[in-house]
Amino acid sequence: EVQLVESGGGLVQPGGSLRLSCAASGFTFGSYDMTWVRQAPGKGPEWVSTINKGGSSSYFADSVKGRFTISRDNAKNTLYLQMNSLKAEDTAVYYCVTDDLYAGTDPYEYDYWGQGTQVTVSS
Repeated sequence: EVQLVESGGGLVQPGGSLRLSCAASGFTFGSYDMTWVRQAPGKGPEWVSTINKGGSSSYFADSVKGRFTISRDNAKNTLYLQMNSLKAEDTAVYYCVTDDLYAGTDPYEYDYWGQGTQVTVSS
């Protein structure tokens, strides 16, 4: 059974930083592209970033480009999202997601989701 468990969320002031983690189990982590998706209050899910299986390529939404970094440790079966220069509009629940076949920017196409971790950016 695929399990994705996010952690690291919390309350941070604008301009601050957080690092999210996603512990994966139940599948061969190093064989899957991995993605972060977020959902703000009252809005639909938004694709944030994807990293390929080996960690050599990564992709970002324009809204976070230059501020967020995605990485993975295949030996630890863990995905990360380093978030810097946080803004109020980054407030959302952040989900670690993956899929057997899909690795694009449509959140609704992903089959496997974690429970999410809340990030709140506020002074």
